[in-house]
Amino acid sequence: MRADPRALRFGAAVTTVVLTFVLVTQSAWLLVAQVVVFAFGVAGRSPYTVLFKALVRSAPKETEDARPPRFAQGVGLVFAVAGLVGYVAGIMPLALVATAAALLAAFLNAAFGFCLGCEMYLLIRRLLPAANMEVPK
Repeated sequence: MRADPRALRFGAAVTTVVLTFVLVTQSAWLLVAQVVVFAFGVAGRSPYTVLFKALVRSAPKETEDARPPRFAQGVGLVFAVAGLVGYVAGIMPLALVATAAALLAAFLNAAFGFCLGCEMYLLIRRLLPAANMEVPK
């Protein structure tokens, strides 16, 4: 499966805005919404990508493997869930640090095109030979 890198950066930009609002407002409900978006992203169905495709009709000049960005969405999901646990349990250091970590990763992708989760995916594939096996379709 291939992904449009423009849509991925758009999604990272929207995520950056959402997570910034989460930190400013300390809204667990807004973080719940982002958790849902990350979960859909892991499944390859990010609402932000759907929005991008509705706004931009031109075909991408190039595409990229969708597996690293989907892994990155999973990493974002883990941090967002940890942040949500922190907000719900009243453990503010956990809430703030986990949410800020997800925000930092989204910002790096949106602003500089550097996908931290994608790089983690590639590193894991290099370090673990079993991770290089293709999954049968």
